[in-house]
Amino acid sequence: MKTVISTPKAPAAIGPYSQAIRKGGTLYLSGQIGMVPATGELVSNDVKEQAAQALANMKAVLAEAGATPADRAAHHFHRQHVVVRGDVH
Repeated sequence: MKTVISTPKAPAAIGPYSQAIRKGGTLYLSGQIGMVPATGELVSNDVKEQAAQALANMKAVLAEAGATPADRAAHHFHRQHVVVRGDVH
């Protein structure tokens, strides 16, 4: 059985996906962007601030699921399209 995880503390899912899905003992977390949940706008045009906001959004979804970044057993990333500008390391 799967459980949909959703929180207003992260941007709402736009389209046919969820912020996270729990199936058995595994939590599948969707990617996030640097959007401020309260405003629906990007935090700024600065890529570092957007990255920090995206991580804060992911932590909010994890918290809603009763988890933290430290709880991970494995992580896998799937990227369709990533544009990197500036001095991101």
